[in-house]
Amino acid sequence: MKDIPLGAKGSFTLTVGPEHLANRIDPMLAAVFSTPSMVSAMEMAAFNAIKPYLDAGESSVGGGIEVRHVAATPPGHRVRAEAEVVKVEGRRLEFKVRAFDEVEEIGSGVHHRAIVNAAKFEERVKPKLKG
Repeated sequence: MKDIPLGAKGSFTLTVGPEHLANRIDPMLAAVFSTPSMVSAMEMAAFNAIKPYLDAGESSVGGGIEVRHVAATPPGHRVRAEAEVVKVEGRRLEFKVRAFDEVEEIGSGVHHRAIVNAAKFEERVKPKLKG
């Protein structure tokens, strides 16, 4: 793993489609961008922030996220998630994350990730995947 600098930034953009909607989770809800989809976009932005610093065979896994989802986004709108590295402790990282639609900021929070050796990680989880 190369040194990951504080302030390293990444982003991820998507267009809100049927698979991203809250009413897919609960049909009683409105057809708006779901919180799990926003979290996923934030995680992708964080991964994109550190991807250039990973060595061959390395990846990262999410370790926690605390976010607020404060505005609804309708289908067809573009959502952009942004992540910035704010803390590095060895292989453990902390990010400031934010998400925006075409109108406003829709969410923000803190996300934690860890750098892992992909092969070793897969070996550790293999017994769970079989069961």
